Amino acid sequence: MASQGSKRPGFSRRARFGLFAGYVVAITGALIGAGLIIIAIFDPQGFASIRGAVSTVTAPVSASGRGAVQSGGRIDDYIANWWNAGRQNAELRAELDIARRQLVEARATELENRRLRQLVNLIEGESEIIVTARLVNSSLTSARRTATLFAGRNQGVRSGQPVSAADGLVGRIIDSGSSASRVLLLTDRSNIVPVRLTRDGTPAFTTGRGDGQVEVRALEAGRSPFEEGDVLITSGTGGIYPPNVPVAVIIEVFGDSALATPLANPASLDFAIVQPAYEPEVEEEDEASAGDGNADETATPGFSETP
Repeated sequence: MASQGSKRPGFSRRARFGLFAGYVVAITGALIGAGLIIIAIFDPQGFASIRGAVSTVTAPVSASGRGAVQSGGRIDDYIANWWNAGRQNAELRAELDIARRQLVEARATELENRRLRQLVNLIEGESEIIVTARLVNSSLTSARRTATLFAGRNQGVRSGQPVSAADGLVGRIIDSGSSASRVLLLTDRSNIVPVRLTRDGTPAFTTGRGDGQVEVRALEAGRSPFEEGDVLITSGTGGIYPPNVPVAVIIEVFGDSALATPLANPASLDFAIVQPAYEPEVEEEDEASAGDGNADETATPGFSETP
């Protein structure tokens, strides 16, 4: 007696039914296809109607499938974007750093150009200039407030000559070597500069405090002519410093004195100009004084003859 596992599939009733159903489906499909071909040849309008009906039935299925495909594509994009987010973030940070450096360089170039334009305007506005040179350093912690100018006797620099920048007065030369000089800054305690207010011309004088600022005092004791924001310029009194050079701006008032900040900061200056020491014109005053003396002498004999 043969075992059940040795039976051939052809003897299985299920296999015979499956094979028969396959033949039926194939023959039916062939007949339907042949019928559609005949209809398409002999009745194109009817075939178009059938095709439209089939499209109407299959459209929702196609739409659902297309939506599924698109959703799968979006999921792939999300995964790819998430996977590349780290790399893109690093690239954006690198580009941001480059843009920031370029911005800083552009601002530095703009600031340098502005300073150079101010220096050119200052040079063009001055009648006599000995030399234009670079300020190479300035003292910050020593008791004396000085700066080093990269010009000396070889360029005509001598002690007592005023030093100015585009922003205002810097100080005066106190010592000159062959190719370098020392500048006594406005903020030094021993530097006294005659000034006047641009608002009303009130005379005053400044004295350095040794801390980067200057003290301003009025010539008339007990009077307080100062106001916050007042701008001080040189008056030319006493010589050395030429008149009308910006000096400082008042930031705080104390009775008949005030605290001011120099307009020219040596720590941020690049170039400065050296001018001859200013000498006030006194010839006309001397001649007038001499004329008054002669008039007194001629009037004296007449006065003695009067009873």
